[in-house]
Order: sequence, then structure tokens, then C-alpha cells
Amino acid sequence: MSIAGIGVVSGYGWGRESLWRGLMGGKPAARLYPGYGHGRDQHAWVGLIPDGGDPAHGAGLFGRAVWAAAAEAIADARERGWRREGRVVGLVHAFTLGDVADWRDFYRRDGGHRRSRDYLRMLPSTPISVVMQEFGFHGPAMNVSAACSSGNAALLTARMWRDAGLVDDALCITTDLSATPDMLEHFVGLGAAIADADPFTACRPFQEATLGFTMAEASVALLLTDAAELPYARLLGGAMTNDAFHVVSVDPRHTQIIACVQRALADAGIDAADVAYYNAHGTGTQQCDAAEREVLRTVFDDRTAVAALKPLTGHCQGACAAVEVAAIALSYERGTVASAPIVASAHPRLLDGPTPLRAGPTLKLSMGMGGNNAAVVLAPA
Repeated sequence: MSIAGIGVVSGYGWGRESLWRGLMGGKPAARLYPGYGHGRDQHAWVGLIPDGGDPAHGAGLFGRAVWAAAAEAIADARERGWRREGRVVGLVHAFTLGDVADWRDFYRRDGGHRRSRDYLRMLPSTPISVVMQEFGFHGPAMNVSAACSSGNAALLTARMWRDAGLVDDALCITTDLSATPDMLEHFVGLGAAIADADPFTACRPFQEATLGFTMAEASVALLLTDAAELPYARLLGGAMTNDAFHVVSVDPRHTQIIACVQRALADAGIDAADVAYYNAHGTGTQQCDAAEREVLRTVFDDRTAVAALKPLTGHCQGACAAVEVAAIALSYERGTVASAPIVASAHPRLLDGPTPLRAGPTLKLSMGMGGNNAAVVLAPA
């Protein structure tokens, strides 16, 4: 299948062009916001989605972001020659925690009491039902969740649907708006997120003195089809594994992470030497750095170029893989690979900011809590 439409809502703003401009500009999406810390009296670096969207598509930011990303991706695909008439279109929505802010308000502000119509908007089925109704899609529609690998899991679920004959095309939406004070406090407590340092100080994947990630938000939609005239990228293959080791920590043997990458390459029908770019999970944590450096050594013999985006986009949790896949697809169209600037001593193959594109596929790895690993292989259309 090919990616024929892209819609993005991110810390850079509403629309895929806002994301691209942010990546090319080389400045992080995160900025300092008040109301964080244990006493909610501190500022924290977070990449929040700015207010926006159409209130007709939801009272909360979550539902508006889902709809906006979906609408942009569908309009984009149509401009590229896709027509839904006569085709079965399914929807995979990948998320981790759902509408965190609305559930918080439901308990703290409303005491658990709301009108039925206001309660319904909180249910995970509602945002995808609204999209299915708006665009007249009648294929399967469901939520999937695989922590921070959810975006890749959504793409692979869509491909399985197509291979099983359940759909002709699929809209994959991945949404995470969980960078709230409550959630950030616990990610900081786990030693993964950094709230009190700017992104280039905190998040330095494959570089010296990296501390951890900056938390961020996004909603990304990708329209997958084989029936568009001008798609961005082809999904060649992929794989998923699980460490079965710990609810948070990465298995230090890295066996299943390496296996995930190797199986993705085999599924795509290519060798490691064929891969031009490794798009890293790149959280900037010590565990993640160690695992991915071993992947680069073991699978790629440290020969492939490495792109890392989280110092710029922030770690969008369940939506992080989709943000990075969108960036890969846009890079194929625009001839430039996005990556964060290097700020410290780095891996020799790490890209230093935007770089001219060279031919070849990209392997995108994502790793999520609970041992969830997912890799996809993309190539220019």
C-alpha cells in the first residue's frame, strides 16, 4: 500500500505544512508552559497542540484534532488522484490514553455528572464514528494501542486488513494529547521525561549527555491506498515483536528489538544494505540509545544514515511514530530528509539537520512501554 494523503496537527500548529516548516526551521516545537511540577507552580518544556480546530467537530481539543487530521489527509489524497467511490475504506485509530483532559474535567470539574451527549464525546468510539459518518466510510473501524509504537502498529493493522480482503483502503489516525501536568509529573518520576531543560539540552539521541525526552502532543492521519496517481511513499513491509521483559524497561539483551528490525526487512524483501535511512525512535533516554546503537551495529553495520526527530517534535507518545512517518513521506516528495541539528559529540552516521535526500528505503523503528516494538519499511513512491 502507499501513503497518498497526510494530515497533521502538532506542537508546530494545525496542518502538515506547519510540521514541515518547523522541521526545516530546526527549532523545537516545545516551549515553556506554566502550571506544571508537583505543586503545579512551575514552568515546563512541553510541545502542546495550540488551540484551534472547528468547535462543530467537538467541544474538546482531542476530537477536533482527530477530525482536522483526517479531513486534511482525505483532501490531500483526493488532490493526488484518490477516489473513494466504489472502494471499501476502513479506519484504524491508534492512541494510548485517549482524551486525557476531558476525562480529568469529567471527574474533577463535573463530579462524574454530565448530559449524555457530553458524556458520549469521551468514549474512544466517538471520534472515529464522527469521521466515518462525515466521509461515508463503511469498512471496519477500531482503536489499536501499542504504547509509543502505536503509529507503526496502525499502519501494519491496515495492511493486514487489506491483505485479508477486509478493505481496499484505510485511513490511519494516531492521536495523543496527554502532555498534561498530571501525566508529565509521572513520566518525569519514571526518569524518562525531562521538564526543566530545553529540548536540545534534554533530548540528544545518539549524542553525549542526553537526558531524556520532551513530552509533546500530535494527531496524524495517513491515507493508505493502491489507487492514487501521486502517492508520497510505499509501505514495503514491517514487523512487530514484544520484549516480554518489563512494563517499562527495555530488555538489555535487545533480542526482540533486533528481531523486529530483521523481520521487517525480510517482510519488505530487502537487505539491510539496501536501506538508505534509519529513522530512529530516538527518545534520548539511555535505554533507548543503547538499544538503537546495537541495532545500528548488529543489523546495519553502522552504515546507514540516522535521522532523529524528537529533539524537534518532542516525544508525542502514542502518536510519535505517525509524526515521524509523515515526515519521511514528505521528505520523499520534497527531496530533503528531516533530522534535528547535532548539539554534542554524536554517532558518526547521525544527520545534522535537514539533508538532501538520497535514493533508497527508510526503516522506521518505534519502541513502546510494555516491550512493544514495531518497525515499518518505507520507500519513495
